[in-house]
Amino acid sequence: MPAKKIAIVTGGNRGIGLEIARQLMKEDIFVVIGSRDLAKGEAAAAEVRGRRSNVVSYQLDVNDTKSVRRFVETVEKEHGAPGVLVNNAGVYPESTDAKVVDTPTSTWRETFETNLFGAVRMCREVVPLMRKLRAGRIVNISSGLGQLHHMGAGSPAYRVSKAALNAFTKTLSAEVADAGILVNSMSPGWVRTEMGGDEAPRSVEEGADTALWLCTLPSNGPTGQFFRDRKPIPW
Repeated sequence: MPAKKIAIVTGGNRGIGLEIARQLMKEDIFVVIGSRDLAKGEAAAAEVRGRRSNVVSYQLDVNDTKSVRRFVETVEKEHGAPGVLVNNAGVYPESTDAKVVDTPTSTWRETFETNLFGAVRMCREVVPLMRKLRAGRIVNISSGLGQLHHMGAGSPAYRVSKAALNAFTKTLSAEVADAGILVNSMSPGWVRTEMGGDEAPRSVEEGADTALWLCTLPSNGPTGQFFRDRKPIPW
């Protein structure tokens, strides 16, 4: 094995996901990038690989149960059981000023399919492997827009999908508390990515930092919490 730990990063072919992969590699963790477009995933892996050998990419569509199952089976067979899962794959298919009354059901379904159900599908396949390891770190990439504490108007499908992801984090963390698996959500903030746009104030390095921290928590680290900049924030 080229590294001690195996980490999966979904949607890892660009933006925050790719930066998370890059930072995990620096920690001598073997990273498997999941990308819906195989060519883009392989190009991303080549970009961050350099002289290292601790990154690969496989095709993964988190909206497809068979694709998720095939992906996780391949990871285990080729590299070993994953000890880290970053549910980063996400979509934002609506405008920031979208309203509930104007948002079609199809948009809600599209958003939840990836932002919530994609994470559920991944955890359903990965958690049993982590249970065998008696250890695991699951990081769900959420958003401040999903905070009930600051919930407001605009982007309703995205907001509610991320609030649901946070609820999933709490539920799963309680379910696996006896297995050495820590499950947390984090908000990267408004980051300069293809999704965030050029006007965003934060770099991808800043956006990915908390994910790296959560991926490498000690066994007595926090679980079932929501973080930004390595500090807990209200749900």
